[in-house]
Amino acid sequence: MAEPCIREILPTAEAFKTFWKARGPFAYALTSKEFPPVLLAPEEWVFGNDRVAVLKELMGFSKEKMAFVRAPFNPDNTAVLRPENLCAWKLRHFPEAWNGIVCDAFVPEGHLTRAVMDELVSMGEKEGAAGIASAFFSLLARQLDGMGYVLIGPGKKYKYAATRSYLEEWEADDADAGL
Repeated sequence: MAEPCIREILPTAEAFKTFWKARGPFAYALTSKEFPPVLLAPEEWVFGNDRVAVLKELMGFSKEKMAFVRAPFNPDNTAVLRPENLCAWKLRHFPEAWNGIVCDAFVPEGHLTRAVMDELVSMGEKEGAAGIASAFFSLLARQLDGMGYVLIGPGKKYKYAATRSYLEEWEADDADAGL
């Protein structure tokens, strides 16, 4: 079982560095780059050592008892009108706050798209709840920036999140704001 993620409100770069020294380092750090943030409190971060666990924590996956399930329709049945890009899977208990967010992996109400199936094939996974989950989270991680999030992961040669450039920019913004 993956170790739990930590959620922490860190309003300044200095608070981030203090937290990182006391509780870190972590392989992944996620926050919002938009205001107001979606699925996070203002200035809130999610930290963890597993990318999927961090994404699940953001979504409230365990708390909301989310699951990947077969969609209640047959996508091959052309007698029923529906968007062509849907696949036969959906995310049960999908975060309502994401219904207005654009992402290649899903449409409102958690219906998954054919992009998830394409990812499944490219990853060499088998269709089933576990394979769909792997493909979904792989695609989601690449889409986060466009969804208004920042996910800092490990650098190419490192096992922990590469926070240096993000912190330098944040410190400059704090200095400009007189903090």
